[in-house]
Amino acid sequence: MKPSFHPKLINDSFSDPGLFIPFLFEKRALLFDLGDLSKLSARDLLKISHVFVTHTHMDHFIGFDALLRLLLGRDKEIYLFGPSDFIQKVEAKLSSYTWNLIENYENTLSIYVTEIKKETMLTQRYVSRERFKPAEDPQEFPFTGNLLSEEHFSVDAVILDHKIDCIGLTLKEHFSINIIKEGLNELGLEVGPWLREFKKAVYGQGTSEKNFTVVWKDKDKRAREKDFTLCDLKEKIAMISPGQKITYLADMIGSPENITKAVDLAQDSNTLFIEAAFLDKDKDMAQRKYHLTAKEAGLVARKAKVKELIPFHFSPRYFGQENKLIQEAMTAFRSGK
Repeated sequence: MKPSFHPKLINDSFSDPGLFIPFLFEKRALLFDLGDLSKLSARDLLKISHVFVTHTHMDHFIGFDALLRLLLGRDKEIYLFGPSDFIQKVEAKLSSYTWNLIENYENTLSIYVTEIKKETMLTQRYVSRERFKPAEDPQEFPFTGNLLSEEHFSVDAVILDHKIDCIGLTLKEHFSINIIKEGLNELGLEVGPWLREFKKAVYGQGTSEKNFTVVWKDKDKRAREKDFTLCDLKEKIAMISPGQKITYLADMIGSPENITKAVDLAQDSNTLFIEAAFLDKDKDMAQRKYHLTAKEAGLVARKAKVKELIPFHFSPRYFGQENKLIQEAMTAFRSGK
């Protein structure tokens, strides 16, 4: 069965962290961390609707300018999330440029910035036509752990200690809808954009007898359509299975409190992307720099019972020795030692 999300690290394990998560059959993607984006194409970047920045150290945030430059002049809304003082950091970026001509642009770019604190979230809107100056005070909401919730997935977060607040992230699909090709063939239906609407209808949990019209073009480019009840169509062409869970943990000291939070967030994930900055023999250095060791990363994965562990964000001191970091993480993951 094809998963709905196909996460991939943007750069190698010694370069800026970042996880690009495109949606299957949709021109949409999420981004975890905003470091060097040069490996992503403009087509990829334009798919991004939501960006989640773990913290604003340069290697996690320097890509803001590249993304902003690409989006300027386009009619688009983009949503950014980050830790304490995130609104101030984004405003500083925006105010560093001169916007005297931007109100002449035909299209409008809107940026929604959400700052996550221990108990509250603040959201501010910035519009290109207004030279990205906020028109009012930020809106305030309670922080319950959830950052984004849509029909078929949600993004949740915890605040971790990296000597500053650093956000751990998990993406959870509510359930997965896989299309049965044999069912399509049996009904004489073609693959097409209508499948996206079909999935939305199923995720929307409409009434079982709700009508659904399939519209497509046949091989001769002639418009065709057939009517079904959503229940009957789902029974014939869809296989429902548990959804994916993808967790991303970058930059945290291996304290008991952090480990507990990380394990809880990552519990039963299909894939865990987790920093493994130092070897265990250099644990003192890891603690001074508020990072995990590879062994600690593996133990988090083991305790969380994840299916797949992908360690990344290695310290450059181990350049050429990445296999040692991977081996240490995998040994702890598989044996608990």
